[in-house]
Amino acid sequence: MNSPDLQQNNNTTTTTTANYKDEEARRLLSSTQSQSLSAVVTAGDNEEDDVAYEACEKIVIVGLESEDNSATPPFSWKKLWLFTGPGFLMSIAFLDPGNLEGDLQAGAIAGYSLLWLLMWATAMGLLIQLLSARVGVATGKHLAELCREEYPYWAGILLWLMAEVALIGADIQEVIGSAIAIKILSRGFLPLWAGVIITASDCFIFLLLENYGVRKLEAVFAVLISTMAMAFAWMFADTEPSGKELLVGLLVPKLSSRTIRQAVGVVGCVIMPHNVFLHSALVQSRKIETNKRGQVQEAVNYYSIEASVALLVSFMINLFVTTVFAKGFYGTKQADSIGLVNAGQYLEEKYGGGSFPILYIWGIGLLAAGQSSTITGTYAGQFIMGGFLNLRLKKWMRALITRSCAIVPTIIVALVFNRSEASLDILNEWLNVLQSIQIPFALIPLLTLVSKEQIMGVFKIGPTLERIAWTVAALVMVINGYLLLNFFFSEVNGLLFGFTVCIGTVAYAVFVLYLVSHGGFISSTWFNQIVSKGYAYAGK
Repeated sequence: MNSPDLQQNNNTTTTTTANYKDEEARRLLSSTQSQSLSAVVTAGDNEEDDVAYEACEKIVIVGLESEDNSATPPFSWKKLWLFTGPGFLMSIAFLDPGNLEGDLQAGAIAGYSLLWLLMWATAMGLLIQLLSARVGVATGKHLAELCREEYPYWAGILLWLMAEVALIGADIQEVIGSAIAIKILSRGFLPLWAGVIITASDCFIFLLLENYGVRKLEAVFAVLISTMAMAFAWMFADTEPSGKELLVGLLVPKLSSRTIRQAVGVVGCVIMPHNVFLHSALVQSRKIETNKRGQVQEAVNYYSIEASVALLVSFMINLFVTTVFAKGFYGTKQADSIGLVNAGQYLEEKYGGGSFPILYIWGIGLLAAGQSSTITGTYAGQFIMGGFLNLRLKKWMRALITRSCAIVPTIIVALVFNRSEASLDILNEWLNVLQSIQIPFALIPLLTLVSKEQIMGVFKIGPTLERIAWTVAALVMVINGYLLLNFFFSEVNGLLFGFTVCIGTVAYAVFVLYLVSHGGFISSTWFNQIVSKGYAYAGK
């Protein structure tokens, strides 16, 4: 029988144990609630950041996982096939109607003599695009996102505006190129403005394709590129250009005062500002763990191979177009007046009809080029807007906004400039100038970011590659600067307009210097001294 004291001690022990269990339960519940709240907050934070592709949209590369994070697995054709796609979408910008017009004018005016420059310009474009892909793979973010994080708010907004202006300029050329192709294929039944409206529907085609997954979208672009390749290869075989002159043009550099403008155009058309932003986003369509060095290196290797093959294909297509017009129109009266609008008519007059008229072959190739480039323009617009402004909009809304920003001015332009071929040629020159102006605002941020160890980690480019990249960028910007000076000296008339251009040029130069100084290539103290002296001089 238990004594009262012993019974009291047992009751006390039971109460203490019960209290301890209650406290432990409350502590566990509090910890669980804290973890849940933390997860919600983290999810909310993640939702605030725009991403190129959601996790469920990314393509899983079978066999990419590696236990050794620093080891790069051996080459695999199967993996290369799975990585194939982004480079070919990127290569569309090398085949847009603006580039095709530059090709045909170079061939008609310079003959085969600028083929070597086309080859080396494509190689320079490849280097820039490889760096863009490297940034996207190594950081897991695309260039627009990184610019938003790297630069102050005001600089980020300016870079976004410049990228949007460049995109709209490229889109106008692409849409009008498609409209010209539709007019050719309809034998003039559909006017230019109707072709513009038809081409604008690519926004909805793009949204429909995107719902079926990334690989389906890439397959459609493969069909469009194949269509271009077959159409222009058919023209090449039909016109039978000189093989000897073609090889001499590729291997022997030639440049004369008469062809300098076409040479500048060949180089200037290669670097498209919006394409630099686009490629850094496209490479994120594959699931890569950025904390695993081996996976990142493997992805960089495969993307480099894929992009090189894609630009080789684009070079061959550009080569076909240049040589066809070199064979048909070099040294003729039509050489100086040929352009995108009348090229089909001149081809028909030169080579006749046949079982399948060359006019329609040209129209099919041009339509494939214009349609594919307008869709990639819509794609690029989504990434640029989402990355710089960090907008979490639905895809259909972003695509609609992007397409509206370009299509409204394009319809106005088509109605205003559809009076003559000369007016469309003038428009094309102004659009080329517009895009040339924007090139530093894509190249300088790219080279700044890819050279920073705190952003790229071990995938920061080395000093030799960095010097080569900056040399290429400087060369492209100098060439485009020549184009701009030549254009403004011939087109700028009137004191007020000239004064406005001078003020704009000064502001432009100051912003470019700021971007370069931000990258550490010019001392920021030196830059600030220049700005301070400029303000002091302006205040006198």
